Amino acid sequence: MPKKSDYILLISSLTLLTFAALFILRSADDNRLTSWQWVFEDVSVLKVYPILIAGVFISYLLSKIPAPGPYPALCLFILSFILAVPYWGAPEVIVDSSRYFTQAKHLEVYGIGYFLREWGRGIPAWTDLPLIPFLYGLIFKIFWESRIFIQIFTTALFSLTVVLAYLTGKLLWDKSTGFYGGALILGIPYLFSQIPLMLVDIPVMFFFSLSIFTFISALDKGGAMRIIFSSLAISASMLTKYSVWLMLTVLIVIFLVYLIKAFQPPSPSPPPVKGGGTGGDTPLIRGRITPVPLSRRIGIEWRTILFRGILILSVTALLIGVIFLYKSDVFLGQIRLLAAYQQPGLKRWGESFTSTFLFQIHPFITAAALYSAYAAFKKRDMRYLIAIFLPALVVLLQIRRIRYVMIVFPMLALTASYGLQQVRDEQLRKFIVLCIIVSSMTVSAFAYLPFLQNTSAVNLKSAGKFINSLDINKAEVFTKTDAWSPVNQAVSVPVFDLFTAKKISYHYSPGAVPPKDELSKSPFRFAWEYKNPAYYMDNATDGKTAVVVISENAGYQPDFAGKYRNYRVFRHSEGVFQHRTFVTVYYN
Repeated sequence: MPKKSDYILLISSLTLLTFAALFILRSADDNRLTSWQWVFEDVSVLKVYPILIAGVFISYLLSKIPAPGPYPALCLFILSFILAVPYWGAPEVIVDSSRYFTQAKHLEVYGIGYFLREWGRGIPAWTDLPLIPFLYGLIFKIFWESRIFIQIFTTALFSLTVVLAYLTGKLLWDKSTGFYGGALILGIPYLFSQIPLMLVDIPVMFFFSLSIFTFISALDKGGAMRIIFSSLAISASMLTKYSVWLMLTVLIVIFLVYLIKAFQPPSPSPPPVKGGGTGGDTPLIRGRITPVPLSRRIGIEWRTILFRGILILSVTALLIGVIFLYKSDVFLGQIRLLAAYQQPGLKRWGESFTSTFLFQIHPFITAAALYSAYAAFKKRDMRYLIAIFLPALVVLLQIRRIRYVMIVFPMLALTASYGLQQVRDEQLRKFIVLCIIVSSMTVSAFAYLPFLQNTSAVNLKSAGKFINSLDINKAEVFTKTDAWSPVNQAVSVPVFDLFTAKKISYHYSPGAVPPKDELSKSPFRFAWEYKNPAYYMDNATDGKTAVVVISENAGYQPDFAGKYRNYRVFRHSEGVFQHRTFVTVYYN
């Protein structure tokens, strides 16, 4: 019979071999942002591999420490927050952030009332929903228009998502399943590239996870406050992103599972088995998961479940109905645009499942999730349907855009944790999870982050900081968009604004626009529908002024360049993306 040390050696070897295999096969990764083909182009694997080896050794030492301790939720929150902080140095690499900044700044400048009245009308909303820009605007209004406050907020929501995964797993099964489910979210390196960005994806993941947890909690335990909070959470998630609406069908699955369980007689907890498993278990495989939720220890009358579910649905429908009626013209216009433009576009803009589930998610998570289906089938565990529904929906509907798949990652992590619960030995289970996290952090910190920091998007960040150091009152911005450009450079102005504390003046003059048939298929169509906010149209010339030129040609010089004694060019480029942003600052 193999010893524990043999399994430790096997897990260590598989961790190192998996990384090596992914590196060799990196051409199969077609992710649009952090493909292994690109992130390892300028990174020596000979430098990364020793770091991974050291990480595996540290994981072995940490696996001997008892976990999760008396405060598992706090432990997960602090750990995930600390691990995410180093990524705050990444630039805004996705141009969509310009939309969310613009909407948020309208609230900061003109107030909450103006935002509520004009969102989707005077404030261009594209296909965005209002909740996240509204929260970003409140942060700007209450604190300061600074990216650091947004990053603290999004990182906190990410850490709370990790905690919610733990709480959901604990409610469905037990503390161990929940804790490792939350921890496994840290084994998804792609997420760390999104946390520092002023986008909606991380907040969406939080609100969606919150809606799942609160709905389960309300069905399982009842109570007026839980029902109200569940309705508010579901309503909030529906106001974050349209893709959430499809994913919220998981609530139907949760409701049906609880309803069916209510018709079954209460299932008593099985007697403890010496060693934590069945008599015939190997040291690696465990026989059962001990259920602990209240509704499994005592029966809940099916009428109670039905009443709670209908009540939550009714309150949610009332809340969303009022908001929808208030902005019905905006919402209906967005839905038509989604159906005509974005839905067909997803087929062209997608990424392969190979990329998502093997490169951007650690393969051990995917393998454990696949094994969990067998384990759940063997146990006839209906509650497993709640966790597996969303990953299965993604595969069945062929949703291949990772930014649309992100919100199911917490449930995928829970299915993987469910699979790992079959490992009887606690230290081995802990060691596997730690190896996954170490591998993820090694790739994201030593490959993803350096790559992102060398993209041309960093020029906007660097130029903004440089402008802050100048003794000027205002920065006058000019953009130059070439005819062949895939993106209108005007959308770079709000991103530049995010990185500078100086007042900005920008007079947008639409230039050449791509042909209509080409524009209708472009993933950057919103950039060509840019509308210049009124707060940039400042004609005052009092005080010192610097001129900022944003273009796709680092050598471009406007006619007025000779009027200034000094200039500085920011020309970083990764040489991968077609859209490039170079910045030149002219000053005296």
